[in-house]
Amino acid sequence: MRGVGPAARGEPQAPRLDDVTARIRANPKYQELRRKRNGFGWALTLAMLVVYYGYIALIAFDKPFLSQPVGAGVTTLGVPIGMGVILFTIVITGLYVRRANNEFDALTRAILEEEVKK
Repeated sequence: MRGVGPAARGEPQAPRLDDVTARIRANPKYQELRRKRNGFGWALTLAMLVVYYGYIALIAFDKPFLSQPVGAGVTTLGVPIGMGVILFTIVITGLYVRRANNEFDALTRAILEEEVKK
């Protein structure tokens, strides 16, 4: 039948998107997910800012410290510290991905199972 919706044909209707969104937002697990994800994200952001700007501050205010040679070669202390900043970035990205894939995704699945099937 053309022009007749599922309700008119007696078929079950999918929940309206606005209703699902409101139920998800009211779900305590969603509030927990938001709190945990935002807190973890801000903690990692703060850690990255401290490491990065700490390195920049060393460059700006203590060049003699960073210009100390490492070993007998021409490499200075600034190079391994800079590489440490890059490695730190990779590590905290991995930490976030690991927690997102395990904890945050599990919470998301639980929320969707509870609220979308209603």
